Amino acid sequence: MKNKCIALVIASAVLGGCFTASVNGNAPAETVIEKTALWPEGKIPDFQEHQKAAMSAVARQKGFKAEENRMPFIEWCVPPADDKKTDICMILISGGGYGSCCDDGLVEYWRKKFTEIGVQCVNLVYRTPRPKGIPIHQTAWQDGQRAVRLVRSMAEKRGFNPEKIGTISMSAGSHLALLLATSSQTPAYQPIDELDKIPCHINFAITCAIAYALTDGIGRPNARGGDSVDVKLDSIFKFDEKTAPMCMFHGGKDAYSPFASTMVYRRLRQKKVPAELHLYADRNHGFFGWGNEGTETSTGYDNWFARAEEFMRTMNFFGKLPKDEKVFDRFNNDDARATYEKQDIWPEGKTPDFNKRQCKAFLEWHMPKTLKTKAIQILYSGGAYNNNKVDGFEVTPLRRYLNQKGMACVTVQYRTPRPGNGLAKHITAWQDIQRAVRIVRSQAAKRGLDPDRIGVTGCSAGGHLTLMAATSSRNLSYWPIDEIDKISCKVQWAIPVYPAYVLTDGVNGVNKNGGNGDEDRLVRDFSFDLDTPPMCFLHGDADGYASMNSVKAWEQLCRMGIQSDLHSLATRHHCFHFEASPGTGSHTAFDRIWEFFNHKGINK
Repeated sequence: MKNKCIALVIASAVLGGCFTASVNGNAPAETVIEKTALWPEGKIPDFQEHQKAAMSAVARQKGFKAEENRMPFIEWCVPPADDKKTDICMILISGGGYGSCCDDGLVEYWRKKFTEIGVQCVNLVYRTPRPKGIPIHQTAWQDGQRAVRLVRSMAEKRGFNPEKIGTISMSAGSHLALLLATSSQTPAYQPIDELDKIPCHINFAITCAIAYALTDGIGRPNARGGDSVDVKLDSIFKFDEKTAPMCMFHGGKDAYSPFASTMVYRRLRQKKVPAELHLYADRNHGFFGWGNEGTETSTGYDNWFARAEEFMRTMNFFGKLPKDEKVFDRFNNDDARATYEKQDIWPEGKTPDFNKRQCKAFLEWHMPKTLKTKAIQILYSGGAYNNNKVDGFEVTPLRRYLNQKGMACVTVQYRTPRPGNGLAKHITAWQDIQRAVRIVRSQAAKRGLDPDRIGVTGCSAGGHLTLMAATSSRNLSYWPIDEIDKISCKVQWAIPVYPAYVLTDGVNGVNKNGGNGDEDRLVRDFSFDLDTPPMCFLHGDADGYASMNSVKAWEQLCRMGIQSDLHSLATRHHCFHFEASPGTGSHTAFDRIWEFFNHKGINK
């Protein structure tokens, strides 16, 4: 029945019907209350006989007839309970390479999770397989724009805000969502009725593993990894004035390159559109799982949905955020610490490039009462290389957090202010950190710790110093003075937190261009030598010391085959965790570090 309209409404489960599919292809009658066609009969734009509209689990069922399933549609899912209901609506968009809508299980997972937090869900079933003679996305894009208009038209009836419509998507579905998020002012089809006078912009987008966005991977995996001088974002993405805030997830080993998400993030930063970027080491396409979600042993990819919810809360879609809490108030005691010991870093009279204007360099051992791992975390603060302190908010709360987890910590005060005398701003601090790593390695075994499981972390200038320690351990920062200096100063991981001074447009301060230009490159400070370890970056999206510092460093590690994590946080500025509202990513930032440790086996 060519172009025949499906029935506009399928009754709720109570009345005896539904149309959806669970993970196993069964139809859970409790999930859908209504099914609505996108187009009037005979009005489907670019209609093609070979296309159908059905989730894969349904299309595989015995007796399925493609000719009776030509009309794309939306499914209105059972609304949230009245005591949880918000004014948000989420459109669920499956992937499938524009060849099918195959993510039945993932769509059902999204539906369940969003409904639990009070969000009305709508499943979009667009036309597949790919159309002939026009771009592979064209009919899906038409269906997507029409679906947004239809959903917006039903806002009052369904009880949600027409300006709180979001999407969550996977793979080719994320390509479609990216079109909806960035290009709503470009019509995908000619208007056919009054519905097409309604705006088709979305208000936010959550994308998983964007496919086909880069010019070396249109309709296929990226031929050059999405990372070549001739690779660009596809020009179909307009980034117009209605471009929506986005939260993007991508695996570091995805054949549909994570550089798609980093390039989209860069364009969003250029337009100052709030965005989050969550990149996960060692993960391939379709990694989104929930096996250890919310557990002590969970990794970042287990908890990815929580990051999406935090993004929505940060953007105030759930209403006004709770009052910020100071990080010192949340981590306010040393109950988990068993012993404390302070040591000088340099022997008397042996400090290289000694300058009496600078403070004395020392380190402090903080051993936990219950040692649960033999790994050691070295921590230090920022301060523009003009000051630093071991007892400030950039050091003590995280040290207490890790002590509570059973990890030994070493805090370091490095020499500041800047050395002068023709030396770069970071040289004496770098000397102190290299020496500190050697001392820690030399004493680890006698403390019951592993000398080959040492990591470094610092914030701001300390983040720059972390990159120095991690990427350039084969370089001499000072001439050896004793036997300790024969010990390696390489580290096994690094946690740069809002690192400053990383790109050429911010060598000595805030990034003049936001680090967004092709000319804004990694500074020469970092060697990225063969001992460079994996890293976990944390950065505020609105930081003047731009989040592109972290993104471009992550990209360089990816090029080297060093799989790392990265988390940017929407709307957050420098020192994002000093005060943070509960329910946001800034409030839970320390957990990203622990999840990274779980994934990399650091804390075993």
